Amino acid sequence: MSKKGQAGKVYLIPIIIANDTQDDCLPTSVKATANILDYFLVENVRTARRFLSALGVEKSISDLHFEELNKRTNAEDIKRLFGPVMEGKSVGVMSEAGCPGVADPGSMAVSYAHEHGIQVVPLVGPSSFLLALMASGFNGQSFAFHGYLPIDKTERAKAIKKLEKQAQEQAQTQIFMETPYRNNKLLDAVLSNCRPSTKLCIAKGITGAEEFIKTQSVSDWKRSKPDLHKVPTVFLMNA
Repeated sequence: MSKKGQAGKVYLIPIIIANDTQDDCLPTSVKATANILDYFLVENVRTARRFLSALGVEKSISDLHFEELNKRTNAEDIKRLFGPVMEGKSVGVMSEAGCPGVADPGSMAVSYAHEHGIQVVPLVGPSSFLLALMASGFNGQSFAFHGYLPIDKTERAKAIKKLEKQAQEQAQTQIFMETPYRNNKLLDAVLSNCRPSTKLCIAKGITGAEEFIKTQSVSDWKRSKPDLHKVPTVFLMNA
């Protein structure tokens, strides 16, 4: 809690990206910070409650206050959600998984905080695309994270070809992802629209017991296509 007359702080709290990995993937500072908060802006209330329970916070989960911050949240909603913060209450922002603010509506809260002079405190935790980049063998000095590609088949094909061109012309690693239940369709689109020699890294289930990370050419992937259905996956492309 900030001093009287001052706004609270915005703590960006990372969430595990594989079940039951909090002891391996999160520093003790995450639990310590969660323990001092009782107000949270979260993408999914159920996920947030389950995470804090597994983290072992000292307060009763039923005593904590949660408000949803998702893709349907608008500017007026943000202003309302920050009411307690402007009055001095610190808040924890949590994504559905991984680090809030990265391919995540939590960035709206962070933007609002900066606009109003509110301190933002990012905490260390797992980021699927950075872990995938580390393990890909691709250029880690020049890369671009594109988040989710278009769902429309034609637009998605155009986007994939554009990413391949950027990878080739700029020697830049291209990183993208998809909603887990559409992973296999995205993989099919990549294999159909890219040159056989283009390198593709598939990183699924990162930090989990069945983690799979492998880099090879598109032509090789066509001969040994993995099943990615409903498994969180990151795709990386390089020339």
